[in-house]
Amino acid sequence: MRVVLFTGKGGVGKTTLAAATAARLARDGRKALVVSTDPAHSLGDALEADLGHEPVELEAGLFAAHVDTHALLDESWARMQGHLRTVLAGAGVDELVADELTVLPGVEDLLALGEVRRAAESGPWEVVVVDCGPTAETLRLLGLPEAISGYLERLFPAHRRAVRGLLANLSGAGREAASAWDGTIEALDSLAEQLGGLRAMLADHERTSIRLVLTPERVVAAETRRTLTALALHGLRVDGLVANRVVPGPPASLRGPAARWLRQRHQEQRAVLAELAGLAVPLHTADHAAGEPTGVPALLEVADSLYGDTDPVAAGVPGPPLLRVRRTAGTGSSIDSRFELVLRLPGAESGPLDLTRVGDELAVTAGATRRMVALPAALRRCQVTSARLEGDDLCVVFAPDPAVWIR
Repeated sequence: MRVVLFTGKGGVGKTTLAAATAARLARDGRKALVVSTDPAHSLGDALEADLGHEPVELEAGLFAAHVDTHALLDESWARMQGHLRTVLAGAGVDELVADELTVLPGVEDLLALGEVRRAAESGPWEVVVVDCGPTAETLRLLGLPEAISGYLERLFPAHRRAVRGLLANLSGAGREAASAWDGTIEALDSLAEQLGGLRAMLADHERTSIRLVLTPERVVAAETRRTLTALALHGLRVDGLVANRVVPGPPASLRGPAARWLRQRHQEQRAVLAELAGLAVPLHTADHAAGEPTGVPALLEVADSLYGDTDPVAAGVPGPPLLRVRRTAGTGSSIDSRFELVLRLPGAESGPLDLTRVGDELAVTAGATRRMVALPAALRRCQVTSARLEGDDLCVVFAPDPAVWIR
């Protein structure tokens, strides 16, 4: 089973390329589901089909669906909210305040991603192609499983032991409160299990691929660089860039204003593509179609232009790990030891970076994206002494803290 997610700046054609990829897979004899988590729901327009929440087979082997986040919210999250409200009310929290406390930002996006995982694991298809929303929404979507896992751990640490015992000792916390908490525990465990599954799916770079779609323009290319860095911060690897709507160079015999425009546009795009080729991420191109590619036949033409004779969902060549620790001096028991935490952040040199030590975590901020990196045990007794960029690698140097090391 392969899961391939397409995202990019709004208007670059990610929906078209996602649909084209699924159509090509089906033509090649592989069962493929293309599903949209984009609130715009333009996938049906690209396929010229009426789509709903349940997958429908449009042609032999080609299935398609839209994720209905509102329905998922009503079905799945309402139960969890009800349990949490009951527990908070039993603890004396005002009803209106309890309502606000049980609102989880981004839960609709989280449920949409969970639906993608459910489809990937339960359907007859070999490949699930995901048409994600625009880049900013996708970054939030893909970062949610890890962020909310940390949120739940902070909100309910060791909840089975600590809170169940606390409720038993509270005055008036009888059978009704215990029953309410049992329901909450069950719901929390279910959510934690889903989050763990989502994180495992996204982190499995052999199973899950992320494709960034762009048009060869400098503004779009700059955002693509930032997106590469942001995804790497979340521990996600992009295995391909797709430059869409590439203008071909005009024949040498063509003259006139139209020829000059085509040549200038072609040269500008080639310059941008040359810069993107330096990002060490495989780059593919799709030619600018003469007409709007809607419907399966037109989408297949786009796919043939993009993939040629290659496998559309072949996993990229594995790169170096996104996070690793290396020793640069000393021995395991020596206070003279030095360590480096290395984060691979493609494109990081083009934007601001900020580092902050917060307890046993390192807060790394690149542009508008922030990630809390849990420090390995060997570094928790160390202090940060310096940091530097080496190409795409952010190297953070740690040295033992004498006040802690000698304990």
